[in-house]
Amino acid sequence: MTMTDELNSAPDERYVVVLKVGGNELDDPAFLFGLTKAVQAVQAEGHFPVIVHGGGKAITDLQTQLGLSETRIEGLRVTDAASLDVAEMVLSGLINKRVVRALVGAGIRAAGFSGVDDGTIYVEKMWHPLGDLGRVGEIQDVDDHLLRTLIAAEIVPVVSPISFGALDSLSYNVNADHAATAIAAKLGAIKLVFISNVPGILVAGRVVRVVTARQAEDWITEGIITGGMVPKVRSAVEAVHNGVAQAVITNLAGVQDGTGTGVVGAG
Repeated sequence: MTMTDELNSAPDERYVVVLKVGGNELDDPAFLFGLTKAVQAVQAEGHFPVIVHGGGKAITDLQTQLGLSETRIEGLRVTDAASLDVAEMVLSGLINKRVVRALVGAGIRAAGFSGVDDGTIYVEKMWHPLGDLGRVGEIQDVDDHLLRTLIAAEIVPVVSPISFGALDSLSYNVNADHAATAIAAKLGAIKLVFISNVPGILVAGRVVRVVTARQAEDWITEGIITGGMVPKVRSAVEAVHNGVAQAVITNLAGVQDGTGTGVVGAG
């Protein structure tokens, strides 16, 4: 079979499920074990998982060890050349391979790479009115050739959000939520799952099964959704606005049993 035949025989793009994993839990062996079970659950449903991960806490920890100070502008990390080197080492090296090792150790074929590889995620420098963010990128396009090549080979892609500068060929740091959203939209994923430490959006102590993007924004304004859930919901809403059919906020157990809060565009 030729490579073209293999690409044409890849799992139907409608059945791709993108799993976005934050970096804070990825130093926990129990979380990694749970992630392998979640991936196997997605596969058992006949879907094909693609993982996009962050790693902010590990970046901060290594910066501290190296004596590099962290600066933020409206919550956005300023990434100078030295900080970018740290981010690339942590995200594309330490964290990426930690996830791949866990998957392979569980018998799941997986390969890790970053948005730089094969120019998968093209970015331009992000500009901010309050200051220079340094090597922080804004996504312009996703080239899905490498992703589809791995999917055709039944190998789970594990993607670090370090990305390729379209104008200067430099590496840039990209928000992992944005990278996951762009990849999900490009692949026509059936859903994008934001894996959290909570089972979904809680209202009166109960998980809301489905909410429209408009209602979710209203709940933020009304103070029904508060605290750390706000950025998670805003990422899900942004994903829906960018063409993803459904964004789901859930935890690892929810990935396995199909529960959580689905954010949809209708309404």
